[in-house]
Amino acid sequence: MEVLFRPRRLRRGEGLRKLVRETLLTPADFIYPLFAAPGKGVRQEIGAMPGVFRLSPELLAEEARAAADLGIPAVLLFGLPRQKDETGSEAASPKGTVQQAVRRLKKAVPHLVVITDVCLCSYTSHGHCGIIRQGEVDNDATLDVLAQVAVSHAEAGVDMVAPSDMMDGRVAAIREALDERGFEMVGILSYAVKYASAFYGPFREAAESAPQFGDRRGYQMDPANAREAIREAALDIEEGADIIMVKPALPYLDIIARLRPEVDLPLAAYQVSGEYAMIKAAAQRGWLAETAVMLESLLGIKRAGADMILTYFAKEAAKLLK
Repeated sequence: MEVLFRPRRLRRGEGLRKLVRETLLTPADFIYPLFAAPGKGVRQEIGAMPGVFRLSPELLAEEARAAADLGIPAVLLFGLPRQKDETGSEAASPKGTVQQAVRRLKKAVPHLVVITDVCLCSYTSHGHCGIIRQGEVDNDATLDVLAQVAVSHAEAGVDMVAPSDMMDGRVAAIREALDERGFEMVGILSYAVKYASAFYGPFREAAESAPQFGDRRGYQMDPANAREAIREAALDIEEGADIIMVKPALPYLDIIARLRPEVDLPLAAYQVSGEYAMIKAAAQRGWLAETAVMLESLLGIKRAGADMILTYFAKEAAKLLK
C-alpha cells in the first residue's frame, strides 16, 4: 500500500518540530502569584506548596525583581493581614500588607505589571469572601467593601485589580468606584469563571483563608456547568472587565476552549495551587518527571486558548524558556 502523506516527515528533528509548532510558550505568557505577609524579614515556606513562600514586602520586591529579570511581565499579589475580623476591615487599609507591597514593587520594578487580588476571605475571621448577614454572605453589602479595597489598591499604585470573590455585580461596583476616584486607567482582571473547586486546598493553607463554616458553593460556580461560564463572562465584560479569567485551568480546559471563540477580550487561566502541588508531590515521589510535566501542562493551557497563565511555576518555567 502506498503511503501518500507521512506526518512523521515533520517530526524527524527538533528543527523541523520547531518550524511547524502551533503553540508557543514564552515567559511573557506568565503572571506570577505571590503572597504578601505582614512584618519584616518574613520568608515562610508553604507546606503544601514546596518552593512557594509567604514573603514580607521587602522580600517580595526582591522576588518580583527576579521574576521580571526572567521576562515575566506581571505578578498577582495576595495579602495576609495582621488581624482578622468579621468584616475584613484591614483589606482596605492604606497600611495593609498588600498596599505596602504594591508601593515597594512599583518603586523597585517600575515596569512590572502589578495586579492585586480583591477579596475578603483572607481578611475575615470566618473565612468567607464577603460580609455575613444572618449566616449567609450578603452579596450587595459586600460590593461596597470590595470597591473600597480596590480603590485602596489603586491609591497604592496598582496597575490592575482582580476581584475573585464571585459576588454578582462586583465588576460594575469596582469600575464605578475606581472611575469616580480618578483611576480610570486601572484595569480589572476578573475571575469571571471561578469554580467551587477542590483544587484550592493548598492555597487556603497559604492564604489562611479556609471557611470556618459551610463552603463557597453558594457563590462560586458549580463544576458541572459549562454554559453558565459563558453567561458569567458576558456579564463581567458588560460591567467593564478588561481581562477574563478561568479558574482552575487544567480540569477546565474545555471551558477555556469553549470561551475562546465567545470572548474578544484577553483570556487568562489560573493553574491553581492544587495543580501545582500535585505535580510537585508526584515528582518528589519519582512518579513524574517534574520539568516535562510542568511544561506540558502549561502548554496544554495555552493550546486550549488562554492568552496568559497564572502559575506558581512561572519562575521555574521562565528559566527553561528564556
